[in-house]
Amino acid sequence: MLLSPSLISTPMRWAVGGWTFFIIENLILSENRTLIISRIGDDNYYYVYGTCSTAATASIAYAYFRKINIGSLPLRWPIGHPVPRVMLGMGFVLQSVGLVMASQVLPRFQIPVTAASDASSPVNDNPATVRQEEPSSSKVMWKIRCPFDFSDSKSYADGNDTSLLSSPRGLDRVTRHPGLWSIAFLGLGNAVMTPSVPRAVWMGMPVFVALIGGGHTDSRHKRGMGGTLAMDFEEKTSNMPFWAMIAGRQGSDAFQKLIMEEGKGLNAALAIGVVGTLALRKGRIGNVVKAVA
Repeated sequence: MLLSPSLISTPMRWAVGGWTFFIIENLILSENRTLIISRIGDDNYYYVYGTCSTAATASIAYAYFRKINIGSLPLRWPIGHPVPRVMLGMGFVLQSVGLVMASQVLPRFQIPVTAASDASSPVNDNPATVRQEEPSSSKVMWKIRCPFDFSDSKSYADGNDTSLLSSPRGLDRVTRHPGLWSIAFLGLGNAVMTPSVPRAVWMGMPVFVALIGGGHTDSRHKRGMGGTLAMDFEEKTSNMPFWAMIAGRQGSDAFQKLIMEEGKGLNAALAIGVVGTLALRKGRIGNVVKAVA
């Protein structure tokens, strides 16, 4: 079966090639780390790893800035038109998930201005006269505080906290690799709102990085290579986002605990607000560029 020329065009090859190189070189070098170090030494291994990763990252950036643009054919809708509502809605949801996940890594946001009452009534030691006293007067005092609550202890799982090995909380409920998947969701959200198929493919490739890279990391950690993955923790979590929660591995109240107790609500609200603002802008004005092959 012959593939359509547009699916094997230069922009499409660049959209897939750089990310594929990045995935493969990471898989090969990390899987064979011990063997390579035994042959060339620890320092040379990191030189090779760094060089290959830098080259792969450079090829990804080169593809985006020089080989693929918003008008690279084929197009799913005309350039300059607003993003279709279905795509806009899907993009909003996917990007919201990604940015909310990323926001949970930051310190907890809090409103920088808070009100505190300042009661100024004298203390009366005679209980018999309590009812005869006038109500104590108090005034509201406004206090300025840091917008970040650095004292908050409800962060996502700390790798040094052994109590979390069998009791995941926060982002670890969602996935064992929140960093990879937050980028993947952000990219996928952008992909569905992009008219150019090659550019959409480029933006969607981080999903494969998270899926394959996260799975490979789990495999290495289970074998004691570069980290550990306790059996209890593995059984209650997943690489695929939300799968362990949906499957009931964390109990029937997992979503409630994540949202009501462990999540950082203001962080999430701000993230959704940012995504919503950008999505509305895309829905109104579209992308105005000249279509090129």
